[in-house]
Amino acid sequence: MKEIRDGAQANRNASSDSTPLVLDVDDFKGDFSFDDLFGNLVTELLPSYLEKEDSSEGHGTIDAISNGHMRVPSNAGKLLSSPLFPEVDALLSLFKNSSTQLVEQKRQVDAKLSNLTKEVSVQDLKHRKTLAELEKGVDGLFGSFARLDSRISCVGHTAAKIGDHLQSADTQRESASQTIELIKYLMEFNRSPGDLTALSPLFTDDNRGVAEAASIAQKLRSFADEDIGRQKTTVSSSVGNATSNKGLEVAITNLQEYCNELENRLLARFDVATQKRDLSTMGEYGKILSQFNRGTSAMQHYVGLRPMFDVEVMNADAKLVLGDEGAQPSPSNVANGLSSMFKEITDTVRKEAATIAAVFPSPKDVMSILVQRVLEDRVPKLLEKLLQKPSLVNPPPMEEGGLVLYLRLLAVAYEKTQEFAKELRSVGCGDLDVEGLTESLFLPHKDTYIECEQASLKQLYKAKTSCFNLQMNELRTESQLSSESSGTIGRSKGASIVLSNPEIIVTVVTEFVRWNEEAISRCSLFSLQAATLAASFKPVFTCLLDQVSQYITGGLERARDCVTEAAALREKHLLGTSVSRRVAAAAASAAENAAAAGESSFRSFMVAVQCCGSSVAILQQYFVNSISRLLLPVDGAHAASSEEMATAMSRAESVACKGLQQCIETVIAEVERLLSTEQKATDYRSPDDGIIPDHRPTSACACAVAYLSRVLESAFTGLEGLNKQAFLTELGNRLHKGLLNHWQKFTFNPSGGLRLKRDITEYGEFVRSFNVPQVDEKFEQLGIIANVFIVAPESLGPLFEGTPSIKKDAQRFIQLRDDYKNAKLASKLSSLWN
Repeated sequence: MKEIRDGAQANRNASSDSTPLVLDVDDFKGDFSFDDLFGNLVTELLPSYLEKEDSSEGHGTIDAISNGHMRVPSNAGKLLSSPLFPEVDALLSLFKNSSTQLVEQKRQVDAKLSNLTKEVSVQDLKHRKTLAELEKGVDGLFGSFARLDSRISCVGHTAAKIGDHLQSADTQRESASQTIELIKYLMEFNRSPGDLTALSPLFTDDNRGVAEAASIAQKLRSFADEDIGRQKTTVSSSVGNATSNKGLEVAITNLQEYCNELENRLLARFDVATQKRDLSTMGEYGKILSQFNRGTSAMQHYVGLRPMFDVEVMNADAKLVLGDEGAQPSPSNVANGLSSMFKEITDTVRKEAATIAAVFPSPKDVMSILVQRVLEDRVPKLLEKLLQKPSLVNPPPMEEGGLVLYLRLLAVAYEKTQEFAKELRSVGCGDLDVEGLTESLFLPHKDTYIECEQASLKQLYKAKTSCFNLQMNELRTESQLSSESSGTIGRSKGASIVLSNPEIIVTVVTEFVRWNEEAISRCSLFSLQAATLAASFKPVFTCLLDQVSQYITGGLERARDCVTEAAALREKHLLGTSVSRRVAAAAASAAENAAAAGESSFRSFMVAVQCCGSSVAILQQYFVNSISRLLLPVDGAHAASSEEMATAMSRAESVACKGLQQCIETVIAEVERLLSTEQKATDYRSPDDGIIPDHRPTSACACAVAYLSRVLESAFTGLEGLNKQAFLTELGNRLHKGLLNHWQKFTFNPSGGLRLKRDITEYGEFVRSFNVPQVDEKFEQLGIIANVFIVAPESLGPLFEGTPSIKKDAQRFIQLRDDYKNAKLASKLSSLWN
């Protein structure tokens, strides 16, 4: 590039025949750019031209216009006479020379490239040939390696077989050596029965160590037992074999005697070390003793000597849990006592676990024996004193706690023992099934558990009702004494009826539910599976249904008997048609007292019905909250229990319906008595003397409405929902019918008709509080019918044209007009309505 620049500079300063530009291949190496090449060529010549152009522009030589045409100035001729770009020839010569050199350079490069391509082809052929020869050599090398590997494997396998044979031979040699040694020792025991005096020092000298003697003695026993086993399986008639067996049996007998004596000596030394709390010595002897019957004797011996199993300790347990002798235990005290006792046992077992782990080679086996001894000895002896299974035929009286005390103690003991088993499991008990062993402690009690729960609930119910009946008898006696002292039979008799037949007490039903809930909780405690739980608590829940049904049915029946007795008392004092004034006055007084008794019995029954509804609601709520969720896992159990509950309540429902019907009879009878007593004939036939008519209801109407308002107040509060609606509908219909019959006894003039409409309005306003449209409609029709007494005879015909449904009752009322015969209304109306 430097040469280019130099050449360009030379061309600019020299004449036109200056030396041309020389290019070389090296100029194109590295970061080459044609733009830079031509830029350098041109920029060397352009500055002179640019200087001339700038000077000419200063004089305004050429102007450019926006449409692209040139304006020629006045000195244009002078400018055009000189060349516009003087260096163009130099550049053209330079470019031509450069192009020629570039073509030459390209030719040279192509020649070199062709030569290199040929050389590469030749070298590639040589390289391929070399690679092919190398591949053949590598294949041969791989084959050699494979043969060598196979040979090495064969040699190694042979060497392994030789090693196995050598090891087996060494093992057999060692076993034979040990067998010979054992036979020598066995011969020492095979002399005469009971002769252990001529044994080698290994068995007699304790200074040499008893561990080796114990190990060899156990091997001798195993060896002798195996030999006897082989001899027993082989039938042989050889006398030599028989003699050999007999001699071997002598050796086994002597071995057993020696092992027993050695084991006793070791146990004695183990006990001495145990008393001194010498754990290292205990561990040494424990390891040796583990060779005798897998150490079972030593483990049981150690566990049996633990102070926690002493009789004094167990007696202290009973006193801690049961309290003083002869005292009745309470569940709370028993729970506290069991918690304290089980905690003390757990702490003791935890301490023993540390000692056992340091002494015995198999601590899990010892812990299993220790925990098993706790659950089979210490706990059962306490439960035997605590849970004395009662007789269901002659259960313990309630004064001594009854069956429920036994059940509560059983639940407390079971729950605390289960918690105790979990604590023992956390401390460690080897492979012992603690849960199964704990369950077995209560199997005798769980076998008859459901029957005991049922008997307990029945006993509680019987005790409750007996106390209740005793209180009622006392109230009845007081009432009778009060009645006899007063010398009256009226209102005192009514009071006696109410006192001797009290309302149902909702708190008693709540107590029934609480008993059952407690029993169900015990069922849940004893039953782990859902199906078993549903089967166990179903008879318990059935007991509750029977109790509630029996209680509320009995209460309703007593309240109904009260209503029945009041009705009988009312019938007894009905007035006859021909009695003296004195007798009539006495009978009227007795009838009033009977009416008071009826009113009291009505209220009593309504309160009983209200309490019955509340009791059933409590039962249903208990079923939804507690029983339903327990029945869900069992198909069909929920529907069956719901049906059973409905069946149990059906009897009480039947008694309630009959009692409500009797209450309606009582109310209607009293209304009829009031109307017959208070209603006067002049009420509806007031004289037409020009006096202003009385717009007040009659006295009989006022008394009847006042009575109805007073007595039905308890019905409005005691009944709910459909029961209330049905009762008021029936009562309203009966009242409507009774009033119709009552008014048939009188005749009416127009003023009396107005008075009657006032009475009907009063009755209608009262029955409107029933919220029964059917009854309201009937009393509205009564108001329409009463118009037959007010209108003129000629207006009777069209009076009921729009209401044909009441035409029949209207005909009956028309006959009660005081002018019915005089106005000959019968013939007139027959021609109009027929």
